[in-house]
Amino acid sequence: MPYRQNILAGALLIVASELLFATMGAAVKFAAVTLNNEVIVFMRNVMGLLMILPIVQRHGGLPALATRVPHLHLLRAATGVSAMYCFFYTLGHLPIANGVLLQMTSPVFIPVLVFLWLKEPPGRLALLAVPIGFFGVMLVLDPGGAINLASLIGLLGGMLGAVAKVTVRRLTRTEPATRVVFYFAVLSTAISALPMPWAWQTPAPAGLFLLLLIGMAGTAGQFLLTLGYGAAPAARVGPFTYFSVVFAAAYGHLFWEDVLTPRFAGGALLIAIAGILALRSQAPLTPVAGKTPEADPAL
Repeated sequence: MPYRQNILAGALLIVASELLFATMGAAVKFAAVTLNNEVIVFMRNVMGLLMILPIVQRHGGLPALATRVPHLHLLRAATGVSAMYCFFYTLGHLPIANGVLLQMTSPVFIPVLVFLWLKEPPGRLALLAVPIGFFGVMLVLDPGGAINLASLIGLLGGMLGAVAKVTVRRLTRTEPATRVVFYFAVLSTAISALPMPWAWQTPAPAGLFLLLLIGMAGTAGQFLLTLGYGAAPAARVGPFTYFSVVFAAAYGHLFWEDVLTPRFAGGALLIAIAGILALRSQAPLTPVAGKTPEADPAL
């Protein structure tokens, strides 16, 4: 009975986290009307950094941050921030459900990257997941119609997110979770600050509210996601992350009168199936120290 209760608790926490992520996505879409992508990404990273600093202090402070693999931390931050740029750009130019779904394609790419880089052979489910996910992506992109730039950027974001997550798997062979999260927060803030001298826009009160909502919803969502994966095995509760597409579709219908096509629904189903198969075929992306699972770098 306790095991079932943990599964239920983990599922509920992850569904709640996905509601917060969809809320963040809706706020990004609203903010993109008046603010450029560079400012939105920068402020999201600043909020994340402010949230992680007290946690680092409680886990040993500066002495606990010494690392021998700075290049891997930099790779993780560069790919994670790039995925965030792609994700937020897509949200500003596509229906919100499409943007969220394209970001959710990263699990489909992970088995290939894990095999090429970490030399971990893919299982049968992973081999099955790749073609299923590919056909799902093709349905969403609609190659027989007009594939737009935003869709391709969204798919690129999913690929970059997969690289970031596999980098975390490599990092967590030697690095504790707090150190991994800290360096991502610092480096992602530094990288996203580079365009600020020419891209900065001072937000109006409404824009500032949206930026605060983006930061708070994203950070709270990451917290609940971490609790959810801590309460139950990732293979059991990970599939509930696809509720973000459902919530995003609801926001899209409510605020922008988006209509989901049968082609999108079929593609979404195939991508979800592929993601679940890929998740079940691989060991969880869990740090060796602290047992804190990796959250999505694009959020």
